[in-house]
Amino acid sequence: MSRIGRMPIAIPAGVTVELAENNKVTVKGPKGELSRVLPAEMEIKVEGEEVVVSRPNDLKKMKSLHGLTRTLIANMVKGVTDGYEKVLEINGVGYRAQKKGTTLVLSLGYSHPVEMEDPEGLTTEVKENTITVKGIDKEKVGQFAAEIRAKRSPEPYKGKGIKYADEVIRRKVGKTGKK
Repeated sequence: MSRIGRMPIAIPAGVTVELAENNKVTVKGPKGELSRVLPAEMEIKVEGEEVVVSRPNDLKKMKSLHGLTRTLIANMVKGVTDGYEKVLEINGVGYRAQKKGTTLVLSLGYSHPVEMEDPEGLTTEVKENTITVKGIDKEKVGQFAAEIRAKRSPEPYKGKGIKYADEVIRRKVGKTGKK
């Protein structure tokens, strides 16, 4: 059995989990509502105050889908109760970010400012040299944070660029002059 897949998902107070045909799971909570169509092979049951995922057989594909399905439902439940956030840091002289309405404006050493519109369901906050992306969908939060980072990813010599707050940049030694 999949160690992750067989663990039941506890449903906190104030959260409802509904199942529709084709394994469409809808999770409603205090922060909002998420729905997703999960693999049809998996058997999802709501038993009292927990969700249980089981698989039909022990084929390799079913084993991998088992843990995935359980984790996706658990992430949806966590998203509607607590939400997700990613923190990015901006390093570099003259690199800065500011908020104009729902638009994030980045000055990253290019000849023009980079403007990024907040996707639906996500919010961004700017404090000094940090950008915080918040939302209830873990996938969307991670994707938008990755898109912001890709505008100027950190370089290994001086560490200039946009990096995740918990990311460690492996530094390289610069050139040395010949004698």
